[in-house]
Amino acid sequence: MTSLIAQNRPSRTEAESAVETLIRWMGDNPQREGLIETPARVVRAYEEFSAGYSENPIEMLQTASYDAAGYADMVILRNIRFESHCEHHIIPIIGTISVAYIPNERVVGISKLARVCDVFSKRLQIQEALTSSIGDSIDQALEPKGVAVFVSGEHECMTTRGVHKTGMNMVTRHFTGAFKTDAVLRGEFLDLVRG
Repeated sequence: MTSLIAQNRPSRTEAESAVETLIRWMGDNPQREGLIETPARVVRAYEEFSAGYSENPIEMLQTASYDAAGYADMVILRNIRFESHCEHHIIPIIGTISVAYIPNERVVGISKLARVCDVFSKRLQIQEALTSSIGDSIDQALEPKGVAVFVSGEHECMTTRGVHKTGMNMVTRHFTGAFKTDAVLRGEFLDLVRG
């Protein structure tokens, strides 16, 4: 989180007051029994939804990298479930992320790949930015021979409002290094993550 944002960040009390205002704007009474604790609950939920702003994914990856011990083939972690929120409506995007990289002397603990996906998904954004941010951070932290990211997400801003279209997933991909230049390698990755 940048220092300017941190300096201007409202207090918890101000955030809860904003939720109470929204409840009143919707036409309900924030003091009725079922809603009295709702502002505090909503702020706690959004604290969890936005936890990625306080974490540094590059440092996380660099502190958990190890000698590759001669391994130089693709490393893939498939179907990492994610929950994010779109920056346009602050409504959930839910789906899966698959990441791959080709080590260049260093590998990383697989839980850190999942954690990097969590860090970026716990921020307000569009899916395209989520996809490229994950790939670029792995590329920067590990300096591998290539990185591939495949994200499939259902956007509730389309399913629960607006056009009300269900059963659709948006797919985004991001490639660096060998995955970007080698069509055969890229195809092998896509076959593995879609299969």
